[in-house]
Amino acid sequence: MSFIKGIIYNLKGLAMGLTTPSLLFLGMLRFVVVVALTIVCSGLILMWHQDILNLLWHMPESKLMLFFWNIVSWLLSLLLAAVAGLLSYFVAQILFCVFIMDYMSRITEQKVTGRVDGALSASFIGLFLHLIAQEIPRTIVPVIFMLIVMLAGLLTPLGPVITVLSSLVAGIFLAWDNTDLVPARRMESFGKRFTYLKKNLMFHMGFGICFLVPWVNIVLLSFAPVGATLYYIEKDDNS
Repeated sequence: MSFIKGIIYNLKGLAMGLTTPSLLFLGMLRFVVVVALTIVCSGLILMWHQDILNLLWHMPESKLMLFFWNIVSWLLSLLLAAVAGLLSYFVAQILFCVFIMDYMSRITEQKVTGRVDGALSASFIGLFLHLIAQEIPRTIVPVIFMLIVMLAGLLTPLGPVITVLSSLVAGIFLAWDNTDLVPARRMESFGKRFTYLKKNLMFHMGFGICFLVPWVNIVLLSFAPVGATLYYIEKDDNS
């Protein structure tokens, strides 16, 4: 049930984002930036598509095996496109999108509760350092690690299994990157926030699995702070 709830809140946040002018503007701004970076990253990564495929499996001469080789080629293209999307997301986050995420979360909390608890009154540099400090351990490091595991797994017989599992883990941390916006803003300890992730693991898996669909993930990631903030606030009010 928590898994399904994660998907529902992801879509619920998207719906609210598309119907609220301020959230729509910020979400579309994130979308445009990430799409532009994704196009650049996709072009660079897909340049190495054939080299990576040859490393995994040289083109066979058998017509039957050639059919499966072409399937693997298309699957690899989709995987590389997903990797490009994630890399673009990280670059956009570090540049300025982390500010947009926090602001979208604040707008959502204000609309739902009428206030924003624990809002930081810091300088631009102070706020930037605070947001990046939160971003590195909860998303950037674990997701990059999972991408490395995923790519390394392609070189082993268990490649497909490793790819699926590492993708799910990456999705969980991408979801936590959004649900953690409110407690991080309230200056709760990292240990307490990580415990929250572990207690609500299936929700985060459901919320994050939507981010594993190439191109669709860019739209959902753009508005993810809305649904994640809605979930955290409603869960916090009921606890």
